[in-house]
Amino acid sequence: MAVQKWFITGASGGLGLALTEKALAQGHTVVAAVRRVEAMQALQKAYPKRLHVEALDVTDREQVRAVAARHPDVEVVVNNAGGAVIGAMEEMTDTEVEQQIALNLMAPIQVTRAFMAAMRAQQRGTFIHVSSVGGRTAYPGGSLYHAAKYGLEGFAEAVAQELAEFGINTLIIEPGSIKTGFVANIRWTEQLDAYKGSAVGNLRGWIEQHGEDTASGDPLKMADAIYTLSQLQKPPLRTVLGGDAYAALEAGYARSLADIQAQKALAESVMLEGKAGFRPE
Repeated sequence: MAVQKWFITGASGGLGLALTEKALAQGHTVVAAVRRVEAMQALQKAYPKRLHVEALDVTDREQVRAVAARHPDVEVVVNNAGGAVIGAMEEMTDTEVEQQIALNLMAPIQVTRAFMAAMRAQQRGTFIHVSSVGGRTAYPGGSLYHAAKYGLEGFAEAVAQELAEFGINTLIIEPGSIKTGFVANIRWTEQLDAYKGSAVGNLRGWIEQHGEDTASGDPLKMADAIYTLSQLQKPPLRTVLGGDAYAALEAGYARSLADIQAQKALAESVMLEGKAGFRPE
């Protein structure tokens, strides 16, 4: 097995930490990009030569570029850092709106941009984007998180096609709930009275009361699955992890397919005679 150099954002906890430990255990070198370097002290003592810890605010474009420049030989980039602000759209402040897009969409875009030229020159590499079940389906209260994750998936799917001919793989990982302090890591908006008892308020209450107990994803098993996928010569573009995520996406895809099939006649009725439309091969 060839030794690889990994770059993982949000490596100090949850799935990011589990994936960092997995890559190290498999003999690889890892650059762990974290906000708090002290959180990695114990692991760094265990792997003093193969774990490199970088202090990084992924929303700071110049910091991202500087870190990437220090590690031009990275072969696997994991865009894992992220987080949700939950609440009605009307409750969100401008700062919360901007933070959600900056952290969950712009940060992985800039990390990808920072590493892609070096990977292209090497004619090999892998980008792993940790999206969410919320990157393909939506719940009330998560509007900006969903906006960012839907955007990330569109970005990743397009760039995957741009980079494939250079030997670079792209993986989009769509986890459901993960047993890693799920509720504790959520940030909540300041609730307006109008939304108490609404769809948003009810979901918010359910998450606060039951979210931690029902979280079912094992971060160690998920890290194992992601690592295995990363070593495939031709991995699938999208992978769903978690029974809850699978159930939500299967039901959502079935509804979407039924809806679009019911619209076929209407869709074709607005076309110009003799024109096939935009269908690039």
